[in-house]
Amino acid sequence: MNKKIWDLYAPVYERAMRSDAKVYAFMYERIPEVIRGKEVLEIATGPGLLAKHVASSTKNMIATDYSPGMIQQAKKGSYPKNLSFSVADAHSLPYMDHSFDVIIIANALHVMPEPEKALKEIDRVLKDDGVLIAPNFVEHQTGLVSRIWSGILNLAGVKFEHQWSSEEYLDFLKQNGWELVYQKELAARITLMYAECKRKEE
Repeated sequence: MNKKIWDLYAPVYERAMRSDAKVYAFMYERIPEVIRGKEVLEIATGPGLLAKHVASSTKNMIATDYSPGMIQQAKKGSYPKNLSFSVADAHSLPYMDHSFDVIIIANALHVMPEPEKALKEIDRVLKDDGVLIAPNFVEHQTGLVSRIWSGILNLAGVKFEHQWSSEEYLDFLKQNGWELVYQKELAARITLMYAECKRKEE
């Protein structure tokens, strides 16, 4: 997707997400327990909404996005001292192999033309016993509200490259080498499938 779309969307992203406050409340409660005391990387942080809510429980957290506009927005306001923001491409992360205990990529895989590449990079920089937290929008065309919201985003230039069902999304993760350790489907304007994974044992 064109970076300029996300740069333009950055100032209004947080307001657009307010209608799904219950979904984010669940993640703000769940994720800190998973990442407590750990080295954490977030990919596709957007304006840093999730990172700012959960970073205080980590040892250190780096939140990245490939949109400079999103990172500029994320750096505004106050946030924990152990959180830093950086521009980075999910397909070519500037980090050493096995650098992080946990990697978070929320609501991003479905807008990537080649999400498999991002998962390969995640596999590279994640420690052997690390955890991938990958909540993602699914069921984009199920229900009137979902169809309307998907259509609005499409008109704004936010294209959903993959319109997975919940089952298809989980299968996608499994097919790319990940084993689910926790999952929960959450009702929102567009359904969210929350997923925590570890590498499949060979």
